[in-house]
Parts: sequence; C-alpha cells; structure tokens
Amino acid sequence: MKKRIGILTAGGDCPGLNAAIRGVVRASYHMFDAEIIGIRDGYRGLIEGDFSRMEESQFSNILTRGGTILGTSRTPFSQMRGPNSQGFDKIDEMKRNYRAMKLDCLVTLGGNGTHKTASLLSEEGLNVIGLPKTIDNDIAGTDYTFGFHTAVEIATDVIDRIHTTAASHGRVMVVELMGNKSGWLTLYAGVAGGADVILLPEFPYDIHKVAEVVNERVMQKKFFTIIAVAEGAMDKEESEMGRKKREAARTESPYNSISHRIAAQLEEICGVEARSVVPGHIQRGGTPCAYDRVLSTEFGTHAARMILEDHYGVTMAVKGRSIIANPLKDVAGVAKPVLWDGPLATSARDINISFGV
Repeated sequence: MKKRIGILTAGGDCPGLNAAIRGVVRASYHMFDAEIIGIRDGYRGLIEGDFSRMEESQFSNILTRGGTILGTSRTPFSQMRGPNSQGFDKIDEMKRNYRAMKLDCLVTLGGNGTHKTASLLSEEGLNVIGLPKTIDNDIAGTDYTFGFHTAVEIATDVIDRIHTTAASHGRVMVVELMGNKSGWLTLYAGVAGGADVILLPEFPYDIHKVAEVVNERVMQKKFFTIIAVAEGAMDKEESEMGRKKREAARTESPYNSISHRIAAQLEEICGVEARSVVPGHIQRGGTPCAYDRVLSTEFGTHAARMILEDHYGVTMAVKGRSIIANPLKDVAGVAKPVLWDGPLATSARDINISFGV
C-alpha cells in the first residue's frame, strides 16, 4: 500500500536537516511504496498550501549540504491559533491542506516551537512524527538534537582561534555564542575550547565574580582570559526582573550585546583591555559534522519505520546508544536546562572553570 508523506522543516536552520530528510525518504522508498510531498518554508507552507510532489532524484547528494532544501520559516506557536492573512484559522487551514494533499502522515523537523505545533496537530487528529533539530540541544527527552554537535565544533573553533590573539595582546576576550534560553552550546564549546569563564542563562552571574577570575589570572601572570557567554545569559539583577522588563532594560542599554556589556564592565573594574566577539549565524551554517550526519540518518530511518508501523504522535530521540520514540505530548514545551550538578557542569567546576556565581 502506498503511503503519501508530507515533510517540512521549520524554525531556524541548522546543519543536518538535509541529512535527516534524506534518511526519512531513502528508508521510506526502501521499506514501502512511498510518495513524498515537500512543503515549502515550514508551517507557512502548510498553512498556505505551498507544496509539491518530489522525485527521488531530488534527495540525491544532499547528505553533506547545510541548510534545508525545503526552506524554513518561523511561525511562533503563540500565533498558531490566530487567523492568517485571509482571516482563516491557521490550525483549520493546516488540517484542510493536510487533507488536500491526501497525506498519510506529516514529518516535521524542528525545535521546541515546531514540536509544540506538531503536538497540537497530533491532538487535532493528524498523523504526525517529529525529528528534533536545534543547535541549542534543549529539546526534552533526547540526549542530543541534530545540528548541536556541528555548532559545538564551529563554536569551539572560534574559541580556539581567539586564544592566540588573546594571548598575543594580553586581552580579555568575551565570545558570545547562541543560546537564548539554554546554555548547552556554550557549555560544551567553552569546556572544549578551554574557556576560563562560562556564563549561561541557567546560572545568573555576578560581574564581580567574573572580575575576580580576570584579576587572579593577572596575579598568576596569565595576562589573557577567555570568557564564553551565551546570548541569553543574565546577571543576578536581571534574573530578578520579569522578561518584559529585562528586555526593555537591554533595549535601553548603551551596549549592543551581552558580550559587549561584559567587556566594557571588565575594562572598568579590572583596568584590562577587553574585546567582544560574536560569531552569530556562522554557528548555524555549513556542512554537518560526521556525528550529525549519522544521527540525522538514524532519526530519519527510525521515523520511516514508525510510518511503516503506523505509529504516530511521536518524536525521535537518542538515549544512550538507542534511538527511541517519545510521545509528542510528553516533550512539547518541556524545558531541558543545563543543571548545576550535571556531569559536564560539574567537570567544568572541577577544572576551575568559573560560572561567575
């Protein structure tokens, strides 16, 4: 029996999306009679009916390609229940287009917002399977998301390269990495790159504690300091504010980024030369690393097996050495923060990396 499969990629792009698409499609073609419908630009395409039947040849030679051949867009979950530009309910439009495409199932590749919408569509009666992608690694129920390890490699390379210029000039270098609500990327890259201080959203910092590290290193005749900071890190004062008040305070701040502010504060407190570095979207780009190619393929092939078995309402996950399927309703909207007593955070403290607390 033929199965008609819709695939979309939503939210921010990351390395491994094409590898995961390829895994789903190749395994589906191999396991059963499959027809693939590509949906353009994430949930926007599902809402607006922007889709097309795809040929097997279109999935060739995409394993190593970054980004997504289907395109992507951000459609915030908070706006999903509102009307579209024509005044129609977005959920109703997605259900209508799902049926118009005559889909047997929908495969969604995305992060937390994508999974929340996927869970909602599952509750509305659609056959949905999720694949967890994000460089933030903050989706509950899985040890890793695809895209994360590649971003760690890129961010670590940035820190590695900063070391030489920091040492040459005797500077404090503040490297700002992606991660608005979760610090996994900054933690991993900071440890791998030999950062002296790691500042994460989960652990509000005290700038004077950070300054103590800088001053102590100067006393030890180590005239440079590397600080890895997540974009969503906040000091203790900010952590006591509500989100809107905190965002307003940052908008009114003379500093254009958290790393810029920290660098300026350390210059004033310690009398050192400090610079901020923001690699930005470079962390999302380029070819996926070998680990992410393998993980994406495993997620994709496991999703195809779920389709073969008519097992829907789930998202793929890796736990230890196994690929498993978690119910979407148990994962969607559930946070996965860095824990203070987690193994890597503990290892970081054991080698005298400061979290500024």
